[in-house]
Amino acid sequence: MAITTDGPRADAPLRRIRELPGPRGLPLLGNALQIERERLHQKVEQWAREYGETYRFRIASREFVVISNPGTVAAVLRDRPDGFQRGAKLNAAARTLGFNGLFTINGDEWRRHRPMVLRGLDPTHIKAFHPTLVKVTQRFEGRWRRAAEAGQPIDLQADLMRYTVDVTAGLAFGTDINTLESDEEVIQQHLDKLLPALAKRVLSPLPRWLTRRDRAVEADLAAVHGAVNGFIAAARQRLADEPELREHPRNLIEAMVAERDRPGSELTDEDVSGNMLTMLLAGEDTTANTLAWMIWLLHRHPEAAQRAAEEVRSVIGEGSHPTHEQLGQLDFVEACAHETMRLKPVAPLLIQEAVRDTVVDGVAVPAGTPVMCLMRPGAVNAAHFADPEAFRPERWLAGDGPGRAAGSAKRVAMPFGAGPRTCPGRYLALSEMKMVAAMLLGAFEIADVSTADGMEVQERLAFTMSPVGLRLRLRNAP
Repeated sequence: MAITTDGPRADAPLRRIRELPGPRGLPLLGNALQIERERLHQKVEQWAREYGETYRFRIASREFVVISNPGTVAAVLRDRPDGFQRGAKLNAAARTLGFNGLFTINGDEWRRHRPMVLRGLDPTHIKAFHPTLVKVTQRFEGRWRRAAEAGQPIDLQADLMRYTVDVTAGLAFGTDINTLESDEEVIQQHLDKLLPALAKRVLSPLPRWLTRRDRAVEADLAAVHGAVNGFIAAARQRLADEPELREHPRNLIEAMVAERDRPGSELTDEDVSGNMLTMLLAGEDTTANTLAWMIWLLHRHPEAAQRAAEEVRSVIGEGSHPTHEQLGQLDFVEACAHETMRLKPVAPLLIQEAVRDTVVDGVAVPAGTPVMCLMRPGAVNAAHFADPEAFRPERWLAGDGPGRAAGSAKRVAMPFGAGPRTCPGRYLALSEMKMVAAMLLGAFEIADVSTADGMEVQERLAFTMSPVGLRLRLRNAP
């Protein structure tokens, strides 16, 4: 299959990877010393500005083809799982850490798991889950109200991750873990360590057997796996107490345990555990970081925050927790989320591995070659968005004046990916973002969002991209 853009003509001679432009490297190490892992995304974006939409670089023996043209990126993502798949190094690292779930598995294994995960995250289940989402959001409001009344700064990401973990556990596991009202050590504190550990293993130029054993990560893994195994045991007990749940499971964990226990099932205990851990990690990190960026951007753009707050008051009145139907009416709040994901994508790069020999943008790409898709350059390009560096949520609203996003904008900014492997949690993520925004804007005034040292907030890549060290100060709304 040939994946092309508007660039090379179909009859143009193919280029080889070594003919592509790219930064000069060192023997053996390649460009490894030029890369700081936590800022990898910024370095490869910088190289894209220098060398163009398709270039190459190397870490030790791994030669990467990097693409940033949105059409080429979308074509690669749509050619999954048959033409491209998650890289072998990611798959192996995830298995060693025990979360080889839907995000990292490939091929037939992915095809077997995806329908069950989709059923647990489809709009019907999200709607049925809404009362629980409201309950968790009410607890979140109480936590922030206590901080506002005490004049205490809030560790923004840590609190948001408590919220998203509670939501994910409620939806996927049917379990109320309630980290929001606990000051004890909670599962979220262990989860925080796992995605950085995964990123370190995937991007390390050294083979796994040469890297040092990380006993702290092993302890975090043991704690998280212990919690997940407890969720699985509880689900199995519910299925024993209510046999009808085997045919009509109420959540993802019940569906997977029922399938695992079915005679002749191809699922294993590791499959169930891996998907549950993947749900916790993906549900916690991506949504929490997007919300942190969104709150920071709203504070920096008070006119947008004011418009969003007015919409919240108009739709839900004096309350701060919209119904499921009201959630769908928060168009400007949702536009704020889309604009945040355009400017601050929490997955700024996606590494795909060619399953077979193929052609990408006129370049012959042999099977096994990692292709790095850059998700932000196209979304901040003036060819696709007017005033592309500005935070202008109104561009996502139809008929909202000049400068709004074109109809094809969502094919340029692809925060949830594209094609068959589009993120199955996108409905839940948008619901959480709008619920938190409605609660924040309806119940509070944002006094400040800044880093502890008052410096400009920095982007840090630890598998997902997060802001570093944001502190939130709130006042109760008058």
